[in-house]
Amino acid sequence: MNKLLVALVGIAVAFGSTMAIADDNTNMATTPAEQAKLNAERAEAKAKWDKMTPEEKSAVVKSARSKKLADLNAMERFGQENDMMMETQKETADAKAARMAAKAKWDAMTPAEKAAVKKTAMQKKRDELTVLEKAGPGS
Repeated sequence: MNKLLVALVGIAVAFGSTMAIADDNTNMATTPAEQAKLNAERAEAKAKWDKMTPEEKSAVVKSARSKKLADLNAMERFGQENDMMMETQKETADAKAARMAAKAKWDAMTPAEKAAVKKTAMQKKRDELTVLEKAGPGS
């Protein structure tokens, strides 16, 4: 009897989740006319965005970010605390330049040099392990 009850509950949950997924699709545009309207609105918004100056774009992004933060509840705000900080273009360019320089240096190395660098990195990682980490699982 218990197995039958568990099976029925499982079927009900599966059916209910399938219905919930099906309900989520009701807001999507289904007709070609609705899709055309949405595409036109998107094109209009993109054209408006392309005409904006960088300062105006920055102001819009900043406004949207502050609105998003204002709409969050306390727990979401706590989780988003450091996620909403953007790097400046200079910081992004500096990081990219450093990555490209490191990649060029790595590509210029011989296989023996690459092996030596890997060995040194692994040794450094081993040296930084704590006593418990060195002992391994089951110690």
